[in-house]
Order: sequence, then C-alpha cells, then structure tokens
Amino acid sequence: MELYYRQVGDTGPAILILHGVFGSSDNWLTISKTIADQGYRVFLLDQRNHGRSPRSEVFDYESMGLDLLEFIQKHQLDKPILIGHSMGGKVVMQFAMDHPDQFSKLVIVDIAPKFYPVHHGEILRGLSAIPLATLKSRNEADAILKEYEPSATVRQFLLKNLYRNEQGQFDWRLNLPVIEREIHGVGEELSHPRTVTEPTLFIRGVNSGYIRDEDIPGIQKLFPNVKVETIPDAGHWVQAEQPELFVEALINFIV
Repeated sequence: MELYYRQVGDTGPAILILHGVFGSSDNWLTISKTIADQGYRVFLLDQRNHGRSPRSEVFDYESMGLDLLEFIQKHQLDKPILIGHSMGGKVVMQFAMDHPDQFSKLVIVDIAPKFYPVHHGEILRGLSAIPLATLKSRNEADAILKEYEPSATVRQFLLKNLYRNEQGQFDWRLNLPVIEREIHGVGEELSHPRTVTEPTLFIRGVNSGYIRDEDIPGIQKLFPNVKVETIPDAGHWVQAEQPELFVEALINFIV
C-alpha cells in the first residue's frame, strides 16, 4: 500500500516516524522540524486506515510492516532509522523481526513487545456517538466526546481526525469501522518473534503504565542491544509532553 507521507529536511540520514492508533503524521510535524534541524531527513507516515493514507479491510502488524517495507524500497532509503510510538512502535518491532537488514536503528516510544488488553472501548464509543451527518461544529463534537473521554488533551488529539469533506460535511480521517472491528489486534503480541541485534532505544514516560519495570527483562531478551530511557513528568505521549527531553534522548542515541 502506498502511504501518504510528509518530509521535513532535505539532506542527511533518513528517519521514518510511525504514529500510534487514532494518530497521523500531523502529530509529529512540530517535533520533526527540531529533529531535521540536527541534520536528518524525516519522513512522517500516515499508516493504513489513518490520516490521508488508503483504507483497507486488512489491519494487522504484518500488513503495516509490509507497507513500511514498500515505502523504504520505493524511496530507495538505505537502512533508515525507524521510530514508532505506541501502535507504531509495534509496527516497527514487527518490521524489524520480519525484515532484517532493512534498517540501522530502532526507537520504540512507550510500548512493549507484549500483549495489551483492549482499553480504547470508551474512546471508540465516543467517536461513534458523534453524528457526522448533522454535526455543526467541533465544539459540538467535543461536548459529545467529553461524556466518554474526560481529558481535554486526549479529546483534542482525537478530534484532529475530524475534517470537512468535499460535500462540506464533517467526516473522519480514520477508517473507524475497521479500527473498531480490529482493535483487539492492536494489543496482540508480535508474530514469529526473533532476536533483533541492531541498536534499539526504548523511551518511556515515567507516568505511563505501558512499559513497566517488569517488562524490561523481556525487552532485553528480544533486543539485547537495547537502552531504556525514562522521561520524567511524561505519560504515554512522551514526545508531546516533554519534547526537549525526548529529542535530547533521541539525538544522543542516533548520532
């Protein structure tokens, strides 16, 4: 599948960034400019069923890894650095196991290579409760979503997916029916795991429960050449909550 992407920076080693579920390349646009200023070409990808990329009934990590492989080959990128947040982190890990020698380094942001139970139920119910055909404003959508998601920051993130189509009606840049149907797979363990020996950095937020101390031995077993960096005063969206510390940890690792 040919993915929509944005590029920031024209010269230097290539970095590919994959967003998480309900996200898009737009989430990383600001921080990518900071990374590009350090001398890198940054490619921000919309994953299938997200953003401006095509939609598909198939939505699993193996397929998303093949999308990433197609992008690397089409753009003739020589062993790029791969960064993935949350669901994007699992895509990157699966890709590393399925397609060795196609990358130089991995950066996994606040996700572990383990099973996670479904925990997006209220968000999905909230998004589905927004009546797109009759919706008049984003404020109206926010008021409805607030009944399901109390965090204004999370709601703002989710409602970035709302846009007006060519008919002037509100619509989603998410393939919501497929994501809702396949959400259990987003939390699944990785398929046919293998040991990844390339340099790998796991970045976690100290206030996030996605990577716990007890997960680290399992990470080290699969990624023996690993460093785990914990960012203070940050939750799951580490790069948004502590951008300066995030970029510092990233650049120190990739140089």
